[in-house]
Amino acid sequence: MDIRNIAIIAHVDHGKTTLVDQLLKQSGSFRENQHVAERAMDSNDLERERGITILAKCTSVVWKDTRINIIDTPGHADFGGEVERILSMVDGAVVLVDSAEGALPQTKFVVGKALARGLKPIVVVNKIDRGDARPDEVHNEIFDLFAALGANDEQLDFPMLYASGRQGWADTEIDGPRKDLSPMFDLILRHVPPPAVNKDAPFAMVATILENDNFLGRVLTGRVEQGTAKMNMPVHVLRPDGTVVETGRLTKLLSFRGLDRVPVEEVEAGDIVAVAGLSEATIPETIAAPEVKEPLPSTPVDPPTLSMTFRLNDGPLGGREGKKVTSRQIRDRLFKETEGNIAIRVSESPESEAFEVAGRGELQLGVLIEQMRREGFELTIGRPRVLFRTNEETGEREEPFEEVLIDVDEPYSGVVVEKMALRKGIMQDMQPSGGGKVRLSFLIPSRGLIGYHGEFLTDTRGSGIMNRLFSGYQPYVGPIAGRRNGSLISSEDGTTTQYSLFSLQDRGTLFVDAGEKVYVGMIIGEHSRENDLEVNPIREKKLTNIRAAGKDEALLLIPPRKMNLEQAIAYIEDDELVEVTPSAVRIRKRYLDPHERKKRERSGTVD
Repeated sequence: MDIRNIAIIAHVDHGKTTLVDQLLKQSGSFRENQHVAERAMDSNDLERERGITILAKCTSVVWKDTRINIIDTPGHADFGGEVERILSMVDGAVVLVDSAEGALPQTKFVVGKALARGLKPIVVVNKIDRGDARPDEVHNEIFDLFAALGANDEQLDFPMLYASGRQGWADTEIDGPRKDLSPMFDLILRHVPPPAVNKDAPFAMVATILENDNFLGRVLTGRVEQGTAKMNMPVHVLRPDGTVVETGRLTKLLSFRGLDRVPVEEVEAGDIVAVAGLSEATIPETIAAPEVKEPLPSTPVDPPTLSMTFRLNDGPLGGREGKKVTSRQIRDRLFKETEGNIAIRVSESPESEAFEVAGRGELQLGVLIEQMRREGFELTIGRPRVLFRTNEETGEREEPFEEVLIDVDEPYSGVVVEKMALRKGIMQDMQPSGGGKVRLSFLIPSRGLIGYHGEFLTDTRGSGIMNRLFSGYQPYVGPIAGRRNGSLISSEDGTTTQYSLFSLQDRGTLFVDAGEKVYVGMIIGEHSRENDLEVNPIREKKLTNIRAAGKDEALLLIPPRKMNLEQAIAYIEDDELVEVTPSAVRIRKRYLDPHERKKRERSGTVD
């Protein structure tokens, strides 16, 4: 059977996973009466809750006796490592672009990687049924983007389709019959070349996706680059430097059929397969027949730009809510994560019982923390820090910068420009984008964006949209102002009371409600002034046997500001930590003892 391998790449929320749903349905992968969940490829609980794709996943359809292997990729910049590594498995890319939003930063990132690998793109202008669609302008934007990214003449002569993934149709013309997705299937068969592989050479493949299965153990997915893989054949695993990791047998070969993985006896070069039976092989190592001595080339992944410290939960409430609370368990889980997620790096921290975890952004590390808390871990997280580097030629200290594209209503553009300038952002462009909105483009240090997103949503009354993309390293721009308000810190251990919180409301914004457990050094609110303030949130009303002249006033509490994990991580300062357990997210001072904090302040040390 002929094979085509394609990736669907696009910016977040441009409709990749919804389009894959329709491709699966119209290719006959499902029975007529089969119930299939919406966004079927987003099988992870977190993906379903957040409405985003986090992990790259493979599926397969058959169209006119040709097997089309489709890889659905994440759209968020923080998960760019997933996109980079799977591009080595495909020979073509469907570039999906929203008909109204156009080419956004992540589109630029993934298209740049795809063009650099020489892939032949097919451009699909999706959501053409939107009221504010502007397909002709988007077509020009895409062409300009390809030219700016150094596309060759063949790549610039890209075919184009107009589509609605939700309604399940695609056409070569805007006013075409809009019947189904057969024009897209036919174009993929015509435009994407079959894999260029050597079927007669000994078997070899590069592991690209790693999963752990309860029954099969480690399952490694990749494209067979040469030869034929057979059940129970002997293999060995080679590192990129050529050293042997382990030898073993392929106890299971799994080929993709729709949403399922089906056991097969044999897989030829060019097809995408999942293999089991190896205990140590990981990404991006080569799995090959014993006669193969040289590893296959693997794609390098861009380095991390942000790090956080993961620590043992040593607070007074530590160990009460989770099952996995020791530093050894945290260490094992983090190093296991690095095996399947090559965009994350873990190292031992100078602090005792702590680890430095580096990744692409706050969302990527936030997803890792959320997965760990659901698995029963308790830990404390430090403030995100960018990773600086020294330029070898000039000796200058450099820091990561990001391109930020903001769509905002015109009345709020002034406050956004002002806040970005305070955070050392440099405006690159400002133009109207229709419907009373303005599109602003900035170049800003990554440090300046830490903790800004919540403030941005408040400033724009929730109507602003911010898209960001790592741009590169540039010279250090000096200190950037952080949070202006101090904290309300609990001075007592116990349970909060309505009486006490009512009297503290005037001091600032509270993060806790009545009846919650607190401890000395826990942050229970944001002070209305710049300094920290220690308060007693557990004070109770003294009862007497003397009748009052009038009835007590009603104690009405303003609803507290409850923070989720990402908001808490973005909120904290250097001397604060986020305590994460399966049932709670709390904010606390790094040093709980007030005397220790004062001593550190006087000596000028936080860590």
